[in-house]
Amino acid sequence: MSDALDGIGLRTWGQTGRKLLMIHCSLAHSGAWGGVAQALDGLAQMRAFDLPGHGRSADWDPAQSFQEQARDMAVRVIEDWGGGPVDLVGHSFGATVALRLAVDRPDLVRSLALYEPVFFTAAFRAFPGMEAQHDRDLADFATAFAAGDREGAARAFMRVWGDGRPWASLPEAQRAGFVARIHLIDAIRDTNYGDPAGMLSEGKLAALDLPVLLMDGADSPIFAPRINEALLAEIPGARRQVVAGAAHMGVLTAPEAVASLLKAFLDLEGAAPSALPAGA
Repeated sequence: MSDALDGIGLRTWGQTGRKLLMIHCSLAHSGAWGGVAQALDGLAQMRAFDLPGHGRSADWDPAQSFQEQARDMAVRVIEDWGGGPVDLVGHSFGATVALRLAVDRPDLVRSLALYEPVFFTAAFRAFPGMEAQHDRDLADFATAFAAGDREGAARAFMRVWGDGRPWASLPEAQRAGFVARIHLIDAIRDTNYGDPAGMLSEGKLAALDLPVLLMDGADSPIFAPRINEALLAEIPGARRQVVAGAAHMGVLTAPEAVASLLKAFLDLEGAAPSALPAGA
């Protein structure tokens, strides 16, 4: 069901069970979680909100970092839901928002399930040469964006981080949406490629004390598994699962596989976050 909350676009699924708050990736909207939610039908009550400037949510306010505004929206949704703790599920940039919320408001978060969080800083610090490879692979995007070529930037970005479909095959409305929001990729640069919250430099990830599942697709760009490997070394007791046949948009292209991992991790047919092997 679609709804709105104080300028926040919101979707809800399910009426009973554990509370799952799901946070989507950049250039998408809360409906991206529809397939996962359908696979979890009857097992949980779920909410997903639109990030700033996405879907039906209000625009990003540059007076605040994009990640912080998204974090605050998540807090507002949880408070409206009767408060926490909730299980957070995030994809790509949305996974970094979930991670930030767990660090800043641990009282609201019971567990974290993250599909390919784009916290590049972790991989760049852990794997020499990774930043240079990233810059090579994203060079077309960077060049087009710097030149003000929004469509070229969106096309180049989706070639690396999309669902594998050629740009020309995408529906016209979808292409237009990507072009309209492509500037928001630059808005998340400070948190994707820096560490302004001190999650690494101040040891905040190492201080997390909750169940954490890291997921990545077997066919994803190399940065995704490297980020998860770096986070696995930082977060005590975290566990990792690879989704066969999926890439970065696995939440959309392999929702049943992602949902299956969530069922096991959260023991949705039982009682509590379960014992997937730590460090797997």
